[in-house]
This record gives sequence, C-alpha cells and structure tokens, in this order.
Amino acid sequence: MPQTISEERHATDADLPVERGNAAAQDGTLGTAIDELIKATSADEAYFTLIDGQRGGFIIFDATDPAILPRALEPFFAALDAAVEVVPLLTLDDLKRGLAG
Repeated sequence: MPQTISEERHATDADLPVERGNAAAQDGTLGTAIDELIKATSADEAYFTLIDGQRGGFIIFDATDPAILPRALEPFFAALDAAVEVVPLLTLDDLKRGLAG
C-alpha cells in the first residue's frame, strides 16, 4: 500500500495586490516576507506564479497544530496586504480512505 505524505499536509494560496506587490518588490520586503512565511511554517515546497494577473504562490507545509497559522500568516498579511487561503491536501490514498466510509 502506498504511503501517504502526511496526515496534516496543507497549502497556502497567497494573492498579492499589484500595487503593494510592486512596492514590496522594490523596497525588499517581498523577499523578506516570503522567507519569514516559509521559515514560520517550516515549508518544504514553495511555488510562485501569477494568479488572476497578480503575484501569487503556493506554499506546502505540515501543520499538526492549528495555532501555527496566526503566528505564520499575520506578519505576511501585514507586510503585503495578501489574501491567503489555507487548504488541507490529500494524497490519493487519503481520498480513497475518506471515500471508503
């Protein structure tokens, strides 16, 4: 049976407003805020892209304690005015177990 990645795997979907993202890229706070979020979540994967024409990205991390979320995300919100969603991630095996009832 294939092994699941984690019972507590999550992803953040972060969207940055264009104006604030431009200013943060110019003044250096963009990279600092991303580094701090990755460090605070102990993320092992991060992907950056455009989301609806704005800077965005996905950070993959394990969160066994939900209290990590405010500590990790509040500085990111404050620094970048980011809209962030946190969603659980399922492996195929997790999905199959869930559907099996």
